[in-house]
Amino acid sequence: MTAERVYNVLFLCTGNSARSILAEVLIEHWSKGRFHGYSAGSFPKGAVHALALEELERHHLPTTGLRSKSWNEFARSGAPVMDFVFTVCDQAGDEACPVWPGNPVTAHWGVADPAAVDGTGAEQQKAFRACLSCARKPHQDFCRLAGRQSRSAGNQAQGR
Repeated sequence: MTAERVYNVLFLCTGNSARSILAEVLIEHWSKGRFHGYSAGSFPKGAVHALALEELERHHLPTTGLRSKSWNEFARSGAPVMDFVFTVCDQAGDEACPVWPGNPVTAHWGVADPAAVDGTGAEQQKAFRACLSCARKPHQDFCRLAGRQSRSAGNQAQGR
């Protein structure tokens, strides 16, 4: 039996403190090992937003090792080669992105920025919950599609 290939997915946002971090964790969770998630920002905040971590923990999702980082880390020689690159905020979608080695598939999955919400603590928490909820469906759909594609390719390779 041959092990299935694990695909690398990079989620980009301006600050890399909330949406892209949530996306990185969700893709790993929903893909069940078929994808390795990464995240980065064009102007990283330098820290993951506390409410992003709180929301992930509330859903029993891992937070260990998450950090806010520049997209330059993934454009350097020796960086993991990305198969997919998604922008998850409007600013990153409009910015000139680095050239990604390996010619990855790119797309935009826009999500409102929960870190930009000014309001009470309850209003901010509500924004992070809404962000995670909004991001869930495209991640699940992408993982299902990739699973079907992978099984189809495997069946073709085996002559089925």
